Amino acid sequence: MKYTLSSRSSSNSNSTSVVIISYLIALLLLVGNTSADGECSEVNLCAEGYCCSKYGFCGNTDAYCGKDCLYQCPSPPPPSPPPPPFAPPPPISPDDVSTIISEALFEEMLPYRNDNRCHAVGFYTYDGFITAARRFPDFGRTGSLESRKRELAAFFGQTSHETTGGGGWDAPDGADHWGYCYVREAQPQSIYCDGDTITWPCVAGQSYYGRGPIQLTHNYNYGQAGEYFGLDLLSNPDLVAMHTWPIGSASMRGTLAC
Repeated sequence: MKYTLSSRSSSNSNSTSVVIISYLIALLLLVGNTSADGECSEVNLCAEGYCCSKYGFCGNTDAYCGKDCLYQCPSPPPPSPPPPPFAPPPPISPDDVSTIISEALFEEMLPYRNDNRCHAVGFYTYDGFITAARRFPDFGRTGSLESRKRELAAFFGQTSHETTGGGGWDAPDGADHWGYCYVREAQPQSIYCDGDTITWPCVAGQSYYGRGPIQLTHNYNYGQAGEYFGLDLLSNPDLVAMHTWPIGSASMRGTLAC
């Protein structure tokens, strides 16, 4: 009787062991093997955070997770957004200053402004002039075509005269072709400070000699121009000679007492 009971117990134990082992084998087959390094395949996966290369090895560098990655590869980055559609520039108004003063005409009028014998090489540009002119809607844009041409001719005549580098020597093509040669007054004889001006008082140590294409002078003109552009030109008058066109061409507003 004891032998019979012992036989049944051993048989039940063996059956249970077989079931457990079979279950574990099935679980391993379902989950697959993982490895941080070493060999890998579709069923023998790498550990989390590692990639399986096409050569069958695990790793987490570009050699494994880059172009040679075969399994467990990182997700590709989202595609770049498409470029914005081309937007053509707005058409130029028929009243724009550029319809009268073309770049070719600008170069013809001021052929020596970038000559090495001048002192404002690179300062006066056609694009700078057009940008500045457009800041003043009434400049060269009101009245008949003839009156607009006269206004622009007067402006270039006055500014070319103020900035000429052709005076006092036998300048090629004559002094009239050497406009825009200076951005700062040469050898100023005064600091151009009007002490009677209460609204725009002079700042100690500053000089308000001619600067820019109209050779802006005197503290009261620097003060008005600075107020318009939001700059303290009384304390920093040389900003007029550092900004191409807009500040130095403040006379386009027609409000300065030059």
